[in-house]
Amino acid sequence: MDIKNAARTLDLFEAFAGQMRPLRLTEISDLLEAPVSSCFQLLKTLERRGYIYALELKSYYPTKRLLQHAQAISAHDPLVRLLAPDLERLRDETGESVVLGQRSQDHVVMLEVIESPHLIRFTGFPGAVREMHCSALGKALLGEMDAAERDACLPPDPMPAHTPTTITQRTVLDEELRISRERGWYEVRGESVAELHAVAVPLTVAGSRLALCLAGPVTRFQPARDAHAQSLMQAAARIEATHQAPAPRRARAATVR
Repeated sequence: MDIKNAARTLDLFEAFAGQMRPLRLTEISDLLEAPVSSCFQLLKTLERRGYIYALELKSYYPTKRLLQHAQAISAHDPLVRLLAPDLERLRDETGESVVLGQRSQDHVVMLEVIESPHLIRFTGFPGAVREMHCSALGKALLGEMDAAERDACLPPDPMPAHTPTTITQRTVLDEELRISRERGWYEVRGESVAELHAVAVPLTVAGSRLALCLAGPVTRFQPARDAHAQSLMQAAARIEATHQAPAPRRARAATVR
């Protein structure tokens, strides 16, 4: 369950990002679907902390303080910094967008997106959250779970359908995951976005369970699908071999004198 104040603060900044203009208190209340009094207190708290400033027209806008903190955090992301060269190499080898993801409760969250150089390409952003049953990243993570863990991640039948090809029945999904696990890679073909084709593999780096994905428009991706899957598996094997978790040190036996 979300903590209300934390969720409302995030909703506020997302509202500014979506509107891209100063907002009046009543507009903020409508966008957040929250009482005016609660929004006013939130704005004043953020204003005192230097994250929001007030304009003369009784509207508000964020300062650059959040951006500065976000840039500092992003520049020192340990996992993304570690894997960036490998992800860029895979993008250059295949010409398609590369996505790194991790399970986030019952969804999958994108940790990094290295976009294809093509004008028509898959476009995503770090922090985007996707359902597991209809995303390549999600399927790669589900395929490594046992039945009980999978039960905790998936909604009951029928699972939400986003396109006519979305798998909505658990038995059908379980069978596809079995086949995919045996061949070593997972895919979606228009299951979340009609024209999107993607393949993914599970990935373990320094003890973290991740998924790595290649994605692109179906008309370009489909003819190269098998080659992309091979490139993806090779990249994952290379990454895991290079970035293995260090073996734990053995405790030295005490010497009795």
